[in-house]
Amino acid sequence: MNVWSAQGAPREKLLQNGAASLSDDELLAIFLRTGVSGVHVLDFARQLLKEFGSLYGLISADYVRFCDVRGLGLAKYSQLQASVELSRRFLGHQLAKECSINNPQITRRYLQSLLTQRDREIFIVMFLNNQNRVLYHKEMFTGTLNSVEVHPREIVREALKSNAAAVILAHNHPSGMAEPSEADRYVTEKVREACSLLDIQVLDHIVIGRGEYVSFAERGWI
Repeated sequence: MNVWSAQGAPREKLLQNGAASLSDDELLAIFLRTGVSGVHVLDFARQLLKEFGSLYGLISADYVRFCDVRGLGLAKYSQLQASVELSRRFLGHQLAKECSINNPQITRRYLQSLLTQRDREIFIVMFLNNQNRVLYHKEMFTGTLNSVEVHPREIVREALKSNAAAVILAHNHPSGMAEPSEADRYVTEKVREACSLLDIQVLDHIVIGRGEYVSFAERGWI
């Protein structure tokens, strides 16, 4: 049996077709590099995904549970969390250089990296210039497991401080379901009304779940 060939297959696939072509277990196998005694790295990756339920479950697991699994440990935990943070920072720098309207997927991916693992509702506002480039983002409000209180006047005040021409609203649903509630739609309209008084555009409101999202702009609600 050519073990190196079997282990190298995901890497070859990545080099030929790009990282997006790999399955979750193949991506995880590349990260792990080796399996455990008697278990090939790809099989080990599949075992881990089953153990934690998903790639999200593995990444969001606390270090005690993570390190309790044979073949993992504090070093792997640190490496995985560092990889996640590298990805988040890369997306942040990419977002600063791109027009949010022309590349909404970058905005969504960045917001997912910020909000997916949070265990309570967080309301984030992105402040943009008149070319729709992100100046910065700010966690404006923090709530509970299933609600967050939003104050439109605070958003307007922050936008004026930064001389922002537009904003993108975002918050998460820790339950995992991204479908907006009536309260979400009501808050969005109130923020729009407050911003319109000073000619500040609300470009979108993105609700982040686990592995899913809803964009108010895509639904035609903005």
